[in-house]
Amino acid sequence: MDKLTPLKPVPSLIAIIVALIIWFVIPVPEGVAPNAWHLLALFIGTIVAIIGKAMPIGAVSIIAIALVALTGVTNPGKPAAALDDALSGFSNQLIWLIGFAIMISLSLNKTGLGARIGYYFISLFGKKTLGIAYALTMAETVLAPVTPSNTARGGGIIHPIMKSIADSFGSKPELNTSSTIGRYLALVNYNINPITSAMFITATAPNPLVVNLIAKGAGSEFELTWSMWAIAALVPAICSLVVMPLVVYLLYPPEIKSTPDAPRFAQEKLEALGVVTLAEKITLGVFALLLILWAGVPAMIFGPELAVNPTTAALIGLAILLATGVLSWDDVLKHKGAWDTVVWFAALVMMATFLGKLGLIGWLSKTVGTGIDNMGMSWIGGTILLTLIYLYSHYFFASTTAHVTAMFAAFFAAGIALGAPPALLGLILAFSSSLMMSLTHYATGTAPIIFGSGYATLGEWWKTGFVMSVVNLLIWMVIGGVWWKWLGYW
Repeated sequence: MDKLTPLKPVPSLIAIIVALIIWFVIPVPEGVAPNAWHLLALFIGTIVAIIGKAMPIGAVSIIAIALVALTGVTNPGKPAAALDDALSGFSNQLIWLIGFAIMISLSLNKTGLGARIGYYFISLFGKKTLGIAYALTMAETVLAPVTPSNTARGGGIIHPIMKSIADSFGSKPELNTSSTIGRYLALVNYNINPITSAMFITATAPNPLVVNLIAKGAGSEFELTWSMWAIAALVPAICSLVVMPLVVYLLYPPEIKSTPDAPRFAQEKLEALGVVTLAEKITLGVFALLLILWAGVPAMIFGPELAVNPTTAALIGLAILLATGVLSWDDVLKHKGAWDTVVWFAALVMMATFLGKLGLIGWLSKTVGTGIDNMGMSWIGGTILLTLIYLYSHYFFASTTAHVTAMFAAFFAAGIALGAPPALLGLILAFSSSLMMSLTHYATGTAPIIFGSGYATLGEWWKTGFVMSVVNLLIWMVIGGVWWKWLGYW
């Protein structure tokens, strides 16, 4: 070992100082148990380390799990019980749902099915630049339910297709020709991602965490299933997906507006892929099976006794891909992203869960709710204010998971304390957890991939992101709120 890669000193030191100040310097508030306050210190220190990228998020999470076990904050004086608590996140079904789904999504790239779907839509709708934008939108939407890594979907599958289209028109950053078509398509490419991530529980990794936090915060009053989430998102998502390419078109109109050669180019790419292979057919069949099981179709037709747990369904899908040879066990073992997600997800869910169990989230929500209540706001005004603060605070986060873990539970509980309907509040905050990805070039893993291609300047990116955040919020709060009311969710 000639070179070590330890903790980065500056962000690590900041995280340690923050945790020590909360633990030893700030007095434990009245009504909060000391061990709950100490867990908060570890939790905030972990979030600061993640934001500062002191180490990869999985490595930070392992350290956090070790500290929870060592300090015994969840079970003072009982080391064995504290260790069980520290490792309890690994028994959470939602964590493994995302882990298995990420493994399954490997088949999209390995078989070429993801690229085939993208080029197919462009061959149908690509005669105009706006048509290419909608083709990319439709392709990512089709992939969203079965690709819980929004980075893999938007950055790994759709972005290469977008780049190949831009290159075919000579639109390249190094040639200073981004404005011809590349800038527009890149901005569309990215701004599809937050919307599709909001559409399904399995469309991005933090969504199951959101479901978990809503279930804990609302108790038996409201619990989201996969199909409930998808139905709730359907109408506002369609509106956003239709409006977004038009908004970007108005902000940064491409110089090339007619693209008669794009369908031919896409057709050539499809011909290069050849006929649909057996592996692609199996992958399509697995995805169809997963959507049927996740949507609860067997239970709807044959009764609740045939309902299949979503994580069980994902496990079945992965088993089929392994048994048929579409994926090998080596493919699964080498997919660091899936195993990394399971580890950091387990740590953050564990800490968030025990913050709730130890009463810290209840105290924090009461404090925030009292502050808003003293402003004389109704629950409607309070919900809007909470949503705005929650969404736009993402300017300070480089990870949606860190943001959700740090703020969602407290803001959800504060809104409930103000009298907001749990379903309405939960849905608004849940969908905002994805929509906030539009804001910056570091908002989620997809952003640096597309921004790094150089088609858009920082100013163009941030301007588009802010405008789309306003447009999306209006659509999801107004049209979505009416739609959820009609569905009887609140």
